[in-house]
Amino acid sequence: MPPKGATTRLNPVRLQTIPHLRVRRPNQHEQNPCVTVMSSMLSCWASAGYTAEGCAALEQQLRQCMDAPKPKSNKKNTINYHLMRMYPKVVGPKKREGTLG
Repeated sequence: MPPKGATTRLNPVRLQTIPHLRVRRPNQHEQNPCVTVMSSMLSCWASAGYTAEGCAALEQQLRQCMDAPKPKSNKKNTINYHLMRMYPKVVGPKKREGTLG
């Protein structure tokens, strides 16, 4: 029982308002597979010289990697679009300025 004279009405929970809903970086880009071969080839050139015969195998691997067809790009994630679309329903109605009520 509440104390005498106190209201039995519960206080509603007030949530913090947010300016927008958004997921950071939903589309993670994959690293190019040729980057590792290229970095190893550049380090080989740096240590042995530009025309070193030991780097020929790495050069060939890099050429094969660069000439390979590009994989199909993945579909973009649409989560931010749907969050933006649903935001007015989450926030609720807003008071309009200049109207009574």
